[in-house]
Amino acid sequence: MSEGRLVIGTKRYSSWSLRGWLPVRLAGLDVSEEVIPLRQSDSSARITQVSPNGKVPCLEHQSVKVWDSLAIAEYCAELEPTLWPENREARAMARSISAEMHSGFQGVRSAMPMNLGRIQRPLKEPLSEAVIKDIARIDSIWTEARRRFGAGGDYLFGHDFTNADVAFAPIVARFLSYDVDVSGVSRAYIEAVRKHPSVAQWYEEAEREPSEWLVDAFEAIE
Repeated sequence: MSEGRLVIGTKRYSSWSLRGWLPVRLAGLDVSEEVIPLRQSDSSARITQVSPNGKVPCLEHQSVKVWDSLAIAEYCAELEPTLWPENREARAMARSISAEMHSGFQGVRSAMPMNLGRIQRPLKEPLSEAVIKDIARIDSIWTEARRRFGAGGDYLFGHDFTNADVAFAPIVARFLSYDVDVSGVSRAYIEAVRKHPSVAQWYEEAEREPSEWLVDAFEAIE
């Protein structure tokens, strides 16, 4: 019998759900999974029934309820400390860039909604200054983390796939979907994240979602 449940949204589209699902998987929590398809007539009502803020993801584990993806990541790190780097300086940077991701990069979020069914298809319209600035900053973050702390592994802080990698996993998905041009360091990092077993599993499960869950507003973006 499971020790709770994780409620998430459509895997094809829900970047926040991916940020909640990954640390739960990496921490090995024994919870069931409930997917509520987004942008359906009953989506808001169903989510509100289980999540205090009316959003996904929401975790229930051993009678503890945690909502918001960053809070879930921190909760999971209490149970699996390798979700943050052991080195204090690296850990400080990992937390800082995760928080920056959590609250920022609205240009990329707005112009490039996560859609795992979109494969390396650039936007037809020229990128706005806000999007270009976001891409440059993300590229800089990845490059600096890899240069300073990434030796010995393929991820931002080395061998372990940490909460910092979790935070940027949906950006990796977006950059792949919209064929975003980045540095060689960032391109190698994108490939490593995409190949991570848990990320690969998320993609596979997203591909198996019912066609009735497709959202025209996301699929029609050119």
